[in-house]
Amino acid sequence: MYDVLEIHNIGMKYQSLDGEINALEDINFSVRDGEFLSIVGPSGCGKSTLLSIISGLLPATKGRVLLNGEKINGASRKIGYMLQKDHLFDWRTIYKNVLLGLEIQKNVSPKAKDHALAMLKTYGLDEFRNAYPSQLSGGMRQRVALIRTLVTDPRILLLDEAFSALDYQTRLAVNDDIYAIIKKENKTAILVTHDISESIAMSDRVVVLSKRPGTVKNTYQIRLSCDHRTPLSSREAPEFRHYFQDIWKELDVHV
Repeated sequence: MYDVLEIHNIGMKYQSLDGEINALEDINFSVRDGEFLSIVGPSGCGKSTLLSIISGLLPATKGRVLLNGEKINGASRKIGYMLQKDHLFDWRTIYKNVLLGLEIQKNVSPKAKDHALAMLKTYGLDEFRNAYPSQLSGGMRQRVALIRTLVTDPRILLLDEAFSALDYQTRLAVNDDIYAIIKKENKTAILVTHDISESIAMSDRVVVLSKRPGTVKNTYQIRLSCDHRTPLSSREAPEFRHYFQDIWKELDVHV
């Protein structure tokens, strides 16, 4: 397994009304092909800013991001971005929403349309393809948002607090759904989350950032003794609570 994404010495400073803010400082880590990696850290430590830099939407003050050994300069079609809100258009059908990314890329070919329909069928949404977002549950809408991202065939999938708008029970179910889809599609994923349990349950590794300026404080390789691992079954593994306690302490949650 090789490193598909490399983050080298990333730093980010920006101007505010109170002067210059040092948001990120000397961020270094890599992501292996097919890996699911989570990033956690205190509020305001620059987690979402880091994702924007990785996606190419925001230029870093210093450092570089490499995808398959090539420096990312600007937005890349090889990187898909899934946000906290699903951003489905209420006036478009589910099928038309799924095609949106392809339309933006000017890549709506018959083959691409067939692929979109196949993904809706594979992931249990075919019967809703002519429905509208308002007719779907929150969990189903997130599945649609993921399929819309995956149908463009990105190499890396970025998830920025992608489940935080859901209620707790729905969130647990969607964790399982999204995890299964990502693994089936063999995608490399990076999840930013404030939920320690979610990061452990879904990830192969968890990167912990410090308070601002955010830098890598520690990295945890997640090894859980459960067969046929899913996010839900991961929470029942005996090692789970130990990882939770260690990461909780790293985050200095009482400070």
